Amino acid sequence: MSLLIGFVDHFLFRKPENGYTVMSLIPDGFVDDEELEDEPEIICTGVFPSISEGENIKMEGEFVSHPSYGRQFQMKSFEVIVPKGATAMQRYLSMGAIKGIGPALAKRIVKTFKEDTFRIMEEEPERLAEIKGISEKMAMKISDQVVEKKDVRDAMLYLADLGLGTTLSMRIYNEYGPKLYDVIRENPYRLVEDIAHLGFKTADDIASQLGVALDSEFRIQSGILYALGNAALNGHTYLPMEELIRESQVVLGVSRDDIQRNINALVLDKKLVQKEDVIYTFAYYRLEENTAGLLLGLDQRFDETPAVMEKTIGEIEREEQMDFDEVQKEAIMQAASRGVFVLTGGPGTGKTTTIKGIIRYFEKNGMEVFLAAPTGRASKRMSEATKREAKTIHRLLEVNGGTEEEDVRKPKRGMFERNEDNPLEADVVIIDEMSMVDISLMHALLRAIPYGCRLILVGDTNQLPSVGPGNVLADIIASHMFRTVELKKIFRQEDTSDIVLSAHQIQEGIIPKIDNDSKDFFLMDRREAGHIITITKKLVADNMPRYVQATPFEVQVLTPMKKGTVGVENLNKELQEYLNPKKKGTKEYVFGDGKLLRTGDKVMQMKNNYQLEWKQVGKYGLTINSGTGVFNGDVGILKDINEFASFMTIEFEDGKIVEYPFKNQEELELAYAITIHKSQGSEYPAVVIPLMRGPELLMNRNLIYTAITRAQKCVVMVGQPQVFMEMIRNTKQTVRYSGLEYRLREKEKMN
Repeated sequence: MSLLIGFVDHFLFRKPENGYTVMSLIPDGFVDDEELEDEPEIICTGVFPSISEGENIKMEGEFVSHPSYGRQFQMKSFEVIVPKGATAMQRYLSMGAIKGIGPALAKRIVKTFKEDTFRIMEEEPERLAEIKGISEKMAMKISDQVVEKKDVRDAMLYLADLGLGTTLSMRIYNEYGPKLYDVIRENPYRLVEDIAHLGFKTADDIASQLGVALDSEFRIQSGILYALGNAALNGHTYLPMEELIRESQVVLGVSRDDIQRNINALVLDKKLVQKEDVIYTFAYYRLEENTAGLLLGLDQRFDETPAVMEKTIGEIEREEQMDFDEVQKEAIMQAASRGVFVLTGGPGTGKTTTIKGIIRYFEKNGMEVFLAAPTGRASKRMSEATKREAKTIHRLLEVNGGTEEEDVRKPKRGMFERNEDNPLEADVVIIDEMSMVDISLMHALLRAIPYGCRLILVGDTNQLPSVGPGNVLADIIASHMFRTVELKKIFRQEDTSDIVLSAHQIQEGIIPKIDNDSKDFFLMDRREAGHIITITKKLVADNMPRYVQATPFEVQVLTPMKKGTVGVENLNKELQEYLNPKKKGTKEYVFGDGKLLRTGDKVMQMKNNYQLEWKQVGKYGLTINSGTGVFNGDVGILKDINEFASFMTIEFEDGKIVEYPFKNQEELELAYAITIHKSQGSEYPAVVIPLMRGPELLMNRNLIYTAITRAQKCVVMVGQPQVFMEMIRNTKQTVRYSGLEYRLREKEKMN
């Protein structure tokens, strides 16, 4: 590690939102690297919050040789130091570090107050008015800027002493300002509630340094909330009391009585809600309760005469050359006559045809129909199938980028422009792939649907539940409060399609034929992990693209697990080297966590980011559309890496181009292989599924059913036939605690 001292001459690049900076530093005197004695300037990189050109800084870091930009100093830690000597002070003030002071005024100030300049600015700012050109009002503004910069510097040093990094420290300072000292001293666990992605363990480390007792109420209550926050990350909206106590004991290491007493206190403070023997955070209880009320309020009965409906359906059949069976006709009639209607069914059962019939029914009656789905891929499929515009739910609700951080532990309102004060201008809203919709998104959607608008929910309850908290579609159906039609007869694809037939057999617990006589459903028997990986790579790169007329990047590898030899992490490394090896002309970058990304890589966005800006360009490179927001599950190709400016250029499937800051790289993962959970709502020309034994709760029927139904033309499983058969027999699923079903029943009893 080297020590470097100097003043900031000028910025070459700076990201104001996170402080990442590339700058020119003029060394002052000696540094502990003798090679630097004759260097007039040094290029430095790192995160420097709240520094200005002209400031003096002391840094620790290391020198690196950049292939494009030469020798640079990578900062690991730094502190701003007060300029010493009249010359250094004048230089600092002359460079615009303080708004309103230019070179001439800086010279007069330093000439008057000499080395006492900064003390005067901080302690006796009124004396600045002695200088010609400075009024008393201007003097106070100058002082405020000097003090503010000192406040930030002091806060960074204080938080660094507590073991916090620069980025997290800036979040804390931006949240509390100079009050952060009082907040941390009074209750360091408040940071967990207020600062996105700051975990309990970080706050616990701070509290330990400050001498907070293990049985402190602050600590125990924060640990309980942390346990419920972890439950939300696993899809739960609540925990049974006994399970919450057990989880809290693991986190806190205190007695059951201490935890029970503090749960009761949190209930009294309305931070938790107890319903019989289960415990909610207040936020998730209100989400479920309000969602139930909004759903029931929308479920009006519309006066539609059966004879008129049948006549209209007949006209649609003739005009569109469709032939609905009795169940599909029933679905159209229920959709027309009820405010909330649910259409469910497996693959190939005619859901798309029924949706098209529903759309035409309402259009023939002059009604405005909006279509949406949870992901970009799902909305694109919906649009292609119906020949009408379909949006993501986020786009439908006009996401406004109002929340910089997304944290399911603390659901927020106000992310969308559309709400009860600015509702959707629609007569009918149809949502596809409803199994993917979590309770927060469902609540936001319902807030934007006006009274009198019909809501039609379409999905397959045998798919995996949403990644976010809740089990919305299953709970709505299980409540028996809304008209639901299930389609069972297989329509889609030719009768010889074994993908559809096998999917239905799997759902019924029947093991499909795996003799490989099929044209689109195969299982290649391989027992060794190395053989499975080798076959998987060849299938993706060569065999499957030719067979289904697709590119290797359109063939998707789906695996149940993240870890392990045939888990996502290892498969992505193997496939990256096979499909996109290092070659002349490619750029690559290794991030601090060891992640290697290379131009040409297939990548996926792993969380919603409402702040990222995107643009779409036309034929001649001109921007034809722009906006903000990249969402969980969006897939793209890494087009360029700009190390100097620290961003990547990614083109997502819908043509949206994003300049992606390095600081957001943890939101991106390679997508040659993805988990089956991440594939929900998507379809691919071909799917390859490596199979090896894994945890029993994970390797179940719903998981293999979901994977197989993602394939449009061909699915190939590679692995042990016994694992495939065991998954079909295994109906165990990880329990998901969600209470929308019960909130609906409670509301119905009250009405």
